[in-house]
Amino acid sequence: MHYFVYVPLLCSLVASLGARPVSERLAPDLATPVLTASALVLAASSTAALGLLACAGLLRVPQLALAGRWSLRMVDRAGLDPDPVAVGSGLLVLVAVLAATRLLARWIATLRRVHVEAAGLPGDEDVVVVGTEVPEAFSVPGRPGRIVVSAGMLAALDQRERRVLIAHEHAHLTHRHHVHVALAHLAAVVNPLLRPLASAVEFTVERWADETAATATGSDRRLVARTVAKAALAVREAVGRNTPPFALGFAAPSEVPEPGPVPRRVAALLAPPLRGGIPLILVIAGIALLSLLSSAEATRDLLDLVEMARRAAAAS
Repeated sequence: MHYFVYVPLLCSLVASLGARPVSERLAPDLATPVLTASALVLAASSTAALGLLACAGLLRVPQLALAGRWSLRMVDRAGLDPDPVAVGSGLLVLVAVLAATRLLARWIATLRRVHVEAAGLPGDEDVVVVGTEVPEAFSVPGRPGRIVVSAGMLAALDQRERRVLIAHEHAHLTHRHHVHVALAHLAAVVNPLLRPLASAVEFTVERWADETAATATGSDRRLVARTVAKAALAVREAVGRNTPPFALGFAAPSEVPEPGPVPRRVAALLAPPLRGGIPLILVIAGIALLSLLSSAEATRDLLDLVEMARRAAAAS
């Protein structure tokens, strides 16, 4: 258990370092689910590893040993990590559980409100134009999902660019990009080492929507690149944006400053489409699998120790 229990934490660190390269070198419709699934696996296995370290500390508590009928001497011989490690690990698990619970509760309340707001937008079309001069465009998941575009954003784009914008926002709704972003952020709340993966997923869903918009508008990638850049410039000086939670915007203000996602999106659209990427998928999947197997092996080792300690107590 001594080595295996720390592997998930190391894997989380390695994955966070590789998140951006994966997001830029793998086709976005592949990178998004791969990064999301990997983040969830790494969050679960690393939290399990911390839980095992906390449980190992509990094995040394005399009252628990008496109640569980295992030998403290056998546990001491195992050379488990010192008590401060166990206490610290237990606190980290508690913080992770509380943070995840709080986030999930906020999501449930927000989703209910968003669904009501989406259904309450004027008209029965999926695209809603609002009269504000602040340039903005975003998709709101719901039943049905709606696309909100301001008059200011429409004024900043020509007719072909408007079609690109609507196709981009339709892609967010069609492929449920908000689910990938939400799950990646949940993993990052549980394990802060995974924040780069959450940021990478935010980038890949936008890239995925960009590529979908390019296909929908006749594979004119330069047109999409120009639209992304123009929308970002229109948003740069805008104030008073109030994008609802769970909404995915075409060019959020945080994306505008250099270096940031918008220039990277434009550069990707001006480059040839990404193909293949199987080796990258295997690498990131291998890291997640190693983390999962290591936590499973550490669990088995701890259970074996408990069994041996019980046998030793019964024999004495």
